[in-house]
Amino acid sequence: MIIEPRTRGFICLTSHPTGCAQNVKNQIDYVQSKGAIDGAKKVLVIGASTGFGLASRITSAFGSDAATIGVFFDKPGTEKRPGSPGFYNTAAFEKQAHAAGLYAKSINGDAFSNEIKRQTLDLIKKDLGQVDLVIYSLASPVRTHPDTGVRYKSVLKPIGGVFTNKTVDFHTGTVSEISINPAEGDDISNTVAVMGGEDWGMWMNALKEENLLSENATTVAYSYIGPSLTEAVYRKGTIGAAKDDLEATAFTITENLKELGGKAYVSVNKALVTQASSAIPVIPLYISLLYKVMKAEGIHEGCVEQIQRLYSERLYAEGDLLVDDKGRIRIDDWEMRADVQAKVAELWKEATTDSLPNIGDLAGYSNEFFNLFGFKVDGVNYDEDVNEVVEIPSMQ
Repeated sequence: MIIEPRTRGFICLTSHPTGCAQNVKNQIDYVQSKGAIDGAKKVLVIGASTGFGLASRITSAFGSDAATIGVFFDKPGTEKRPGSPGFYNTAAFEKQAHAAGLYAKSINGDAFSNEIKRQTLDLIKKDLGQVDLVIYSLASPVRTHPDTGVRYKSVLKPIGGVFTNKTVDFHTGTVSEISINPAEGDDISNTVAVMGGEDWGMWMNALKEENLLSENATTVAYSYIGPSLTEAVYRKGTIGAAKDDLEATAFTITENLKELGGKAYVSVNKALVTQASSAIPVIPLYISLLYKVMKAEGIHEGCVEQIQRLYSERLYAEGDLLVDDKGRIRIDDWEMRADVQAKVAELWKEATTDSLPNIGDLAGYSNEFFNLFGFKVDGVNYDEDVNEVVEIPSMQ
């Protein structure tokens, strides 16, 4: 099959197995180029197939020679249609890990469910005994509560009033004004139920109850704050309410792990092109301008660069772990530098359809978006016929 990108809004409906495999290889090469990290040796990554979760699994395995178990929810390819990029990413990761002599197994299913939790606990018990690092990196728009069966759907809305600002269609480059109506009814509580900390807490409780956490085990969940430009729709919106809940959960988990000497952290990461961030109005325009500034300053990072720095300069660096006044790891420090934000704010005022190609990095944004799905990856011949049916070794 010759696979080409087909898009609908902020979603790409196809993905390319060879491109995804090359993406994974590029991330592995980067981590290995940065040298060994004295980090965790048995790692569970929940939400392991794309973005920060995939980068965490790669950094654990190829930075610290860790055995990894990855949990994700992706679709395999069939003879009629390609699979999801996360499925292809995981297949490529496992093949590379096994070739390097590393343990790597994967579980594909709804991480919110009791069934997938049970499968994961049993696999840890059977193969690893315990884990010393748990990465929680789920990004789902819906969640069915495992105990009540209630299905919650998250929304991207401001709280308290209509939000109006600029946005960009990154496929066409058209800058326009968008207005988003405020949250109403159960919008906030539903979004917190999906994207807040309850499920993270459930995972950690289950692992602790079955003695599957090593002494001094660490768990990390990922969050975002961002600038004043985006806060009405993000940090002070429904998603922000969910992130507040996630961050509060870190303290609850740390208290629960006290007897093990374990700790829970939230890492506040940089704005990056992900499947989730592409869906948020205003964010693509902000990222386009941010990338232009950070690349000019020589401090731009993608997912794997960000996570490699999180591991090497924060989690597993010598000395005390640096956190902010709310106990969060701030690996968004380069993005939030005062000089960077001042330049982005100035560019924001100038941003129009005509000016954006010059003042922003829309091409970089677009390329990274398509890279997520295995397209526009250097070194891949997209005119070649490829097999869309790919197996994940540990799931055969």
